[in-house]
Amino acid sequence: MADNKPRTFAADFKRFFGRGLGVLLPSVLTLWILVKAYQFVDSAIAQPINAGIRAGVAEGAEHWPLLGREFLPTEAQIDAEVAQQRASKTGSDDRIVVQRELTRTEVSEWWNRHALGLDWIGILVAVLSVYFAGRLLGGFLGRRVQRQFERVITSVPIFKQIYPYVKQVVDFLFSDDKPIKFNRVVVVEYPRRGIWAVGLVTGGTMRSIEHESGDALTIFIPSSPTPFTGYTITVPRDEVHELPISIDEALRFTISGGVLVPPHEALPDRDPKGISLESDEGRILQQPETPDGHSDPEETKES
Repeated sequence: MADNKPRTFAADFKRFFGRGLGVLLPSVLTLWILVKAYQFVDSAIAQPINAGIRAGVAEGAEHWPLLGREFLPTEAQIDAEVAQQRASKTGSDDRIVVQRELTRTEVSEWWNRHALGLDWIGILVAVLSVYFAGRLLGGFLGRRVQRQFERVITSVPIFKQIYPYVKQVVDFLFSDDKPIKFNRVVVVEYPRRGIWAVGLVTGGTMRSIEHESGDALTIFIPSSPTPFTGYTITVPRDEVHELPISIDEALRFTISGGVLVPPHEALPDRDPKGISLESDEGRILQQPETPDGHSDPEETKES
């Protein structure tokens, strides 16, 4: 029987706090992942490129008059710095070394004054470099260079244990010619009769297996909540039933543990009236019926 006691503040707080987490957590986690990804790209790729650009500008100032007028120190500045170095007995008092140090300092200060726009140069250069590398490696000569490079890498003792596995993951995520191509979504009885599992057809089966199974298909059964892992099974073709959903819908269904059902496949709530559910504290929660005969999950009471 349902308990008609009024809900406590603790029960309301727990319910609405969980609802708030459900609404806010996906957005917060998505933003956090994007921010961390940008920070990694900025610190590991963009900043080293920017440092190289600043060093190139400082070096070019000695040979290019346009840059020299902007960044090279005057003779008076060099004399003052040399005198300071001699007085403090720190650093070098060589005029050429002092001139280069002052030039690098001037370039860095100029860069910092315009950092809001200039810091994006490193990311832009990285993106363009990856693009042109992809164009070059896409040709016949580029593929030969890539194969030769991989042959050298895989001959190094430590790299040969790591590189092949990293390459497999990268090829799976970014390559146009993916090692696994899912054809369509199906449902099969797995791991036993009476239990149905959603799977993805990857192709036919091996010749040796077909001798035993007959005309069969190879199916990948993804696991929840990480669909990158799962089981590969071989099922006779006549026992495979195709589902009218897309690959993305099937993956969302798997990742969510069956919560995210495609809209055109959703069924109305068929739970029996007064269904009992076990709470976290081991108590029975019961859904009371509303006057129209349907249970109201918002009015769940503790019994």
